[in-house]
Amino acid sequence: MATAAAPARAVGPTRLAYFDDMWALRSHATVLDVHQEESGRQAVVLDATVFHPQGGGQPADKGIISAGGARFLVEDVRTKDGVVYHYGRFEGHLLDICTNNVGLSHLEPGKCYHFPDGAFVEYKGVIPPDQIQDKQNELEREANKLILEGAKVLVSVFPYEEAAKLCGGSLPSYISKDSTPRVVRFGDYPGCPCGGTHVADISVINNLKVTNIRVKKGLTKVSYSISP
Repeated sequence: MATAAAPARAVGPTRLAYFDDMWALRSHATVLDVHQEESGRQAVVLDATVFHPQGGGQPADKGIISAGGARFLVEDVRTKDGVVYHYGRFEGHLLDICTNNVGLSHLEPGKCYHFPDGAFVEYKGVIPPDQIQDKQNELEREANKLILEGAKVLVSVFPYEEAAKLCGGSLPSYISKDSTPRVVRFGDYPGCPCGGTHVADISVINNLKVTNIRVKKGLTKVSYSISP
C-alpha cells in the first residue's frame, strides 16, 4: 500500500468535489503544494478535487491537472489525514539534454515542476559556485539553439530492455522490469521514460530563459520560463 508524505507546507483537508456532483469530469481548483516523496513519486495537492482516491473497493481516478499550458498527468490518487494526493509526473526533457551538452552530465534529474508560475527542474549533484553563472548562460544558449533547430518529439512504448538502451543504458528503479515503458525522445538524443503530454516539435517552445540556478544540500535547482 502506498503511503503519502506530508506536504512541503501545511494544508487543510481537501474538499471532495465529487460529493457535490459525482458525475463531474472537470472542475476548477487551486494548487496548494507540489512535492516529491522518498519513493521518487511526485504529488500535487489541491484545495478541492473531483479525483476519487483509491479506497473502499474503488480504484483511483486518472486524468490531467492543467494550468496555463502545463499539464500534470495523474496516474494514481491516495488520501491521508483528509488530504488527497494526486500522483503523476512532470518531465524536463529539453533541459536534461542541455545539461549533458554543457558538461553537466553528472547531474541526475529529480523533482520538477512545469506550471507557469515558477517552473524548475531539480537535479541530484552540484555545480561549483564559481561556475554557476557561466553554466546558467550556457544552458540558456544551448536550449535556444536546440529550439531554433527544431526536432519532432517521438513517443513510443518499448520492451524494458529496448527502452533502457534508448534512455542511455538504464531506467529508474521504480520502473518494473516486467513493464513496457513509454519513452519520449527527440533528435538523436537519449530518451526519457514518461507518461505525460509533450509538444509535437520542440520548435513550438519558441524561447527558453534560465532564470536562476540554486545549489543547496547536494541538489541543483534550475528555474526557467518560456515564451509562448
